[in-house]
Amino acid sequence: MTDETMSATCAVNAPAETVFAVLADPRTHQAIDGTGWVRESLDGKQLTAAGQVFRMAMYHDNYGGMHYEMANRVEVFEPPRAIAWLPGQGDDDADLDFGGWVWRYDLEPLEDDRTNVTLTYDWSAVPQAIRDNIAFPPFDRQHLDNSLKYLAGLAQERT
Repeated sequence: MTDETMSATCAVNAPAETVFAVLADPRTHQAIDGTGWVRESLDGKQLTAAGQVFRMAMYHDNYGGMHYEMANRVEVFEPPRAIAWLPGQGDDDADLDFGGWVWRYDLEPLEDDRTNVTLTYDWSAVPQAIRDNIAFPPFDRQHLDNSLKYLAGLAQERT
């Protein structure tokens, strides 16, 4: 872990394929989110490839109880080993403004029915103009632990 990344790891009692399927379904992201900011998927599309954009409704108390939308571009899509996305904003999927932070999940099969999952939040590419307005990381590590706990529960329910 560097000064600009934060990670947490958890063993999940489910096969890597099952865990990956939960992560590749944006409709599950609200239930996985450890911050409480993520709301529903706005397009409901399954993630299938790097470069795909998926939109999520969001809510954050620190912004005066503001509802907003994030357009996330899939940066890594390697079933069932890794998935990552870069959150951004904008109306046109081809012309989005990205904040520079990345959410990444790395999955390592331990046995046929167990998977080691590492969740990494990386803000190393956040430009100074954004850092001047937002303190990074904007949450503590417990939110990553919570996300992994919720992911484990969803994946285990599917097995």
